[in-house]
Amino acid sequence: MSEQDICVIVPTIREYECMEAYVANAREHGFDTDRLFVVLVTEDFCDTDEMAAMLDDLGVDGAVFDGTAREEWFAEQGASEYSHLIPEASHAQTSFGLLYMWANERFDYGVFIDDDTLPHDDEDFFGTHMANLAYEGEIESRASDGSWVNVLDDADGDLYPRGYPYAAMDEELERDTEHVDDVVASQGLWTNVPDLDAVRILMDGDLQGQAQTRTSADDFGEDFVAAEGQYLTVCSMNLAFRREVIPAFYQLPMDDNRWDVGRFDDIWSGLFLKRACDVLGKQVYNGGPLCEHNKAPRSTFDDLQNEVAGLELNEHVWEVLDDAGADADSYRDVFAAMAEALATGDFEEWNNGEFLNYCGEYMTDWLDCLDTIEPTAADTVEVPADD
Repeated sequence: MSEQDICVIVPTIREYECMEAYVANAREHGFDTDRLFVVLVTEDFCDTDEMAAMLDDLGVDGAVFDGTAREEWFAEQGASEYSHLIPEASHAQTSFGLLYMWANERFDYGVFIDDDTLPHDDEDFFGTHMANLAYEGEIESRASDGSWVNVLDDADGDLYPRGYPYAAMDEELERDTEHVDDVVASQGLWTNVPDLDAVRILMDGDLQGQAQTRTSADDFGEDFVAAEGQYLTVCSMNLAFRREVIPAFYQLPMDDNRWDVGRFDDIWSGLFLKRACDVLGKQVYNGGPLCEHNKAPRSTFDDLQNEVAGLELNEHVWEVLDDAGADADSYRDVFAAMAEALATGDFEEWNNGEFLNYCGEYMTDWLDCLDTIEPTAADTVEVPADD
């Protein structure tokens, strides 16, 4: 049996069967599924027995964690005081998967998959991500005069992804080539429904939370990295990463907060990651493998309601982080510096500015939680599920 070194993290309350397609894709392309351990992060109102049975039928190891199982896991780790780090009923529960990875040293790699996606049949999903993480050589490097790189720049229609600051639009993009030798994250992009925010979806003329514009494989050019000092949106629906980034990759406590800020968990964690990469000389690879994003219809105005509380903060949070941890020599130290900048900053001039102080406090708790959890090399298989 191969070493089980990849933790696949899927936040889900509906379409968990997407894993059938991802496992089938791996086998079709000769990728060794014995390397995979699937963590389904769900809620108490979901049928966890059914989820566990699906993993068993697929012949892949895994674990199912609803809210009750997560609380039990924190208690087993002696870390119950940190269970607040994982918000209820939020996509940001992907952070629980990061903690599970941290506690199990056998995992060298993590993969985030959203349950409304499917792999492209003609692409080796897991194999391509692993090849990207191992890539050394020349690659296209992008930069702009606004310090932001649009990952949808090659697509027609002037699309900007969810989380891209409005003030950074209409940038002058420069393309160059650079040598990369330490890739720590691989962001696969998406066909069909582009990942847009609600304002941009409305501008695209769609009231069903999707977009009138659709993307295809032809809309994406060469794989690329964002140059040092440049930011980009990092979406966790199709993302692989090395274990080492976990201290600087916390998905913030969205949705379950008194300011009702939501929808920026992966976006802001991407800012943390990119800042840490720039300080430490690492890279984030972007492009393939593509996935098909089949976002279910829902009210665009509901998404807008979830996003509007954080829209102004999103225009500025990257500026707060931009000079943090310049002399740091580890992900933990860079993240600690970013946490302090947010926790102690005065952001009263921005709507819901106190939320950034709140995030900084949670970021400090994240590091303390990682210190509390004792990583083990145990290879026991867990499939906790409520009867």
